[in-house]
Amino acid sequence: MNIRSLRNPDLYHGRIGKTYFEGWYFKIVDAAMRNSFALIPGVFFSADQRYSHAFIQIVDGMERTYRYVRFPASSFTADRNIFSLTVEKNRFSREGLDLNMIEGEANLKGQISFLNHKSWPDSFINPGSMGFYNYILKMQCYSQVCSMDFDLRGKLEYNGRIIDFSGGRGYIEKNWGSAFPYSWVWVQCNHFSDKRASLSCSLAHIPLLFTSFRGFLIGMYVDDIFYEFTTINRSRVEVVQTGADVALRVENNNHLLVIECKTKNDNFILLNGPRGDKMVPLVQENLQGDVYVELKEKSSGKTLFADSGKCAGVEYGGEQMLVLNKP
Repeated sequence: MNIRSLRNPDLYHGRIGKTYFEGWYFKIVDAAMRNSFALIPGVFFSADQRYSHAFIQIVDGMERTYRYVRFPASSFTADRNIFSLTVEKNRFSREGLDLNMIEGEANLKGQISFLNHKSWPDSFINPGSMGFYNYILKMQCYSQVCSMDFDLRGKLEYNGRIIDFSGGRGYIEKNWGSAFPYSWVWVQCNHFSDKRASLSCSLAHIPLLFTSFRGFLIGMYVDDIFYEFTTINRSRVEVVQTGADVALRVENNNHLLVIECKTKNDNFILLNGPRGDKMVPLVQENLQGDVYVELKEKSSGKTLFADSGKCAGVEYGGEQMLVLNKP
């Protein structure tokens, strides 16, 4: 780890401890919302060297297929100064994707450019979306929203199928640490019908030293205005179960945000995640979720945004009772 990566959490931090992972999550959806993919490059180091490796995960949300492609750990490289990383002949960066993968049933080739980024605002004291928590050493898992929203231009060929992503939308985040949390809720969407908007919502039960707490990072762009609801700015959140899904009510001093998820069980896909000294089937992800979002100004009661989003990414991880409000 270096000072530059603390100040710019998008960058590769480097191995910390015997067991360590670092992975970036690229979600891309075409203009017609017929194709929704998550591409997850990263590296995992284990105390047992047999399990150390680099990887690229390919999630086809519409076809509901998943590929976990494993590479030698040495095939992973990352630029120390800018957000750019490679796994074998595949490059992932803030500027776009340049892919050339021929690995069994995972043939993925092509180039996509990323344009017109909307980033999570930060400062020197609060770098990235996690803010000053980036300066706390030895947390179980760190998170960073690298880009809330951007435009796509280019095509990919996946197992013989050519997909034009031009005019579509994308999102990038990353995680790093020793393991995923033992309970979390994650919701992301930037496909609303009314205004251009982007939502990123993550909430987890977080161990810290000799205690634990429920931490959350929730941000939303409506047009060019950013609304932030986080543990750091002392926002308050309620999470309740609604059937198989969850609803969140979160407020800061000025605004109230309601998030209601709706998913189908058949659309969840089981992905690998870090647990113990291995990458194991751990993460249930849905790229076909629906989410209703309502944003209000508290002083006037004015509704600033109310709309339903499609192609939402939704994860319910671990023991959900740890993050739900008690009845």
